[in-house]
Amino acid sequence: MKKTIAILVLVLSVGAAGYYWFAGRKTGEVTYRKDVITRGDLVVAISATGTLNAVTTVTVGSQVSGTIAKLYADYNSQVKEGQLLAQLDPTFLQASVNEQKANVDRAAAQFNEAKRNFDRATELTARGLISQSDLDAATTSLESAKASLLQTEASLDRAEVNLRYATIRAPISGVVISRNVDVGQTVAASLQAPTLFTIAEDLSRMQVEASIDEADIGTVKQGQRVTFRVDAYPEQEFEGAVSQIRLEPVVAQNVVTYNVIIDVANPDQQLMPGMTATVSVETARRDNAMLVPIQALRFTPPGMTAGNQVMANRGEGQRRDSTSVQSTSGVQAAQGDQRQRRPGGRRGIDGERRQNADSTSAFMSDSLQVRREQRKENGSNVSRGTVWVMKDGAPMPVSILRGIQNQRFAELVESPLNPGDSVLIGSSNGQSQSTTQGQTNPFMPRMPGGGRGR
Repeated sequence: MKKTIAILVLVLSVGAAGYYWFAGRKTGEVTYRKDVITRGDLVVAISATGTLNAVTTVTVGSQVSGTIAKLYADYNSQVKEGQLLAQLDPTFLQASVNEQKANVDRAAAQFNEAKRNFDRATELTARGLISQSDLDAATTSLESAKASLLQTEASLDRAEVNLRYATIRAPISGVVISRNVDVGQTVAASLQAPTLFTIAEDLSRMQVEASIDEADIGTVKQGQRVTFRVDAYPEQEFEGAVSQIRLEPVVAQNVVTYNVIIDVANPDQQLMPGMTATVSVETARRDNAMLVPIQALRFTPPGMTAGNQVMANRGEGQRRDSTSVQSTSGVQAAQGDQRQRRPGGRRGIDGERRQNADSTSAFMSDSLQVRREQRKENGSNVSRGTVWVMKDGAPMPVSILRGIQNQRFAELVESPLNPGDSVLIGSSNGQSQSTTQGQTNPFMPRMPGGGRGR
């Protein structure tokens, strides 16, 4: 018995809940969510990641092989151009120089001997004591000895240069950010010079090498303001400017990016080479602009179809009464426009309203052209849009001109609305036409003539 009563109570509860739910849905009552139009600064930015580097970084290597005998610089050492950094063991290099000096002396002796033989042969030939062929042989010996002397002198020069290369000096002034060798370590210079030190020229000026996606690179221009953050100082925002957009594409996993160089001032030397920066490139900015939430531009009240929105964009229907709006019928709105003319050329109140709407539309069209000309130099686009406001308890469309926009707000270039006015951004019943265009709520009451605008 108790089980039967419990089941009966459960069935009645479910039935009552279903009844009230369907009854509430059939009433067609829609609760709208609103937001207000404000004034403020509007920034359109591109987000990317990059790496901090010194403006000029030089790797110091060795052109000769040898053992590190002494080191005169370490990490973070401030060095001047020409300052001694390291010394390779010069034993073998000095021996090579001495050997080449001996070869030069021997070649010089041979040259002197050939010179004496040539002078003697010339004198004997003049007296007719030797033949011309003997003089030619002496001449050849002299020329060969001279060439050998020049060759040994060149070998001596090369040996002396290698000896000088054993002394490693700083090519630029800056700070040592990397040291890759220790005393006693052998470096071998073959096809590629081994890296001993890395020197950054000036850490008070740095640059960020950011990777910008190909979809956004078209809006990046030289000189644009850039802000970025690093993990070392999460609460501090740094500033820079775009200095170079490199044309070389970087392809990784079929994703194309371009390197953008951003100049950064680092007077306190807080920023260090290799830090990862989260970059925001400011591509457009409006100060003290009138802002409308982006959700308001994407929202269409339930039951309002694409036809209603097109009419709103043309400046029609700006002053519909609440009964016309609640009907949500594009066909009835069109029929009402046709009935605004009376027989005998008499125009009713609705006709006057339409005339005012047409004037507003013409005014806004002219304003659109003016704004486009004014903003042509800034590269911004002005386009039409529609927002919805509550008028006499019902939603009414308002045609606007909008400029730049980001993910949250859009710039109101021209609008009858003012800061502080409320606009509709959503509803609690049904879906807006921005997501389900052409669909209607099956539980909403249908008016004669259909609910789809034409």
